[in-house]
Amino acid sequence: MKRILTIIVCCIGAIALVSSCGNSEKKAAQAAAEAAAKAAADSVAAAELAKQTAETIANLPAEPVFDIITTMGVIKVKLYSKTPKHRENFARLALEKFYDGILFHRVIDGFMIQTGDPLTKDPANANRFGTGGPGYTVPAEFIPEYTHKLGALAAARRGDPANPLKESSGSQFYIVQDPATCASLDGDYTVFGETVEGFDVIQKIATVETNGRDCPLQDVKIVTIKLAENQ
Repeated sequence: MKRILTIIVCCIGAIALVSSCGNSEKKAAQAAAEAAAKAAADSVAAAELAKQTAETIANLPAEPVFDIITTMGVIKVKLYSKTPKHRENFARLALEKFYDGILFHRVIDGFMIQTGDPLTKDPANANRFGTGGPGYTVPAEFIPEYTHKLGALAAARRGDPANPLKESSGSQFYIVQDPATCASLDGDYTVFGETVEGFDVIQKIATVETNGRDCPLQDVKIVTIKLAENQ
């Protein structure tokens, strides 16, 4: 009798184990299906955004105006028609929301304010701020009439030894606060736009307190960059 009971208990345990394994497999399969469905939806959404972005860029005015909405105010910039590669690249990144949440990581009062590094979205990357980008560069577009005047929008880049062609960062840019100290950059860094409104915001950002690496002690962030209205 005792042996029979033991056999019955073992059988019940085996059935429970099989059932448990079956449930685990079902849950794993369901999780995999949900992950695949999400990936497919994300892929479709990304493709749709890319399509919409391409259509918007194709219909931009020759010199479109964008609002750089920051946590300290709005800087309205106009992109130049004679620097088409930089114009299209900036517009595409802005429309794809690449810049959303990125910090101004290099701020020098009496010089300029710099942003556009996606690494700044994660504080753990603090020691690498200024080295990030989208994984590509943009060929230089030097136009003599586009100078480092107050509010000029220009592309950051790596130094000459590592970058003899002076190609621009794929995403990092700076805005001139002091044209006198930035004049020496003319012809070496691509200027591809200018500020039309928000000079006071440039000044406010430029004068925030910074650490030894010229990074603001309190985050100054790009909320988003969008096409200005009525274009």
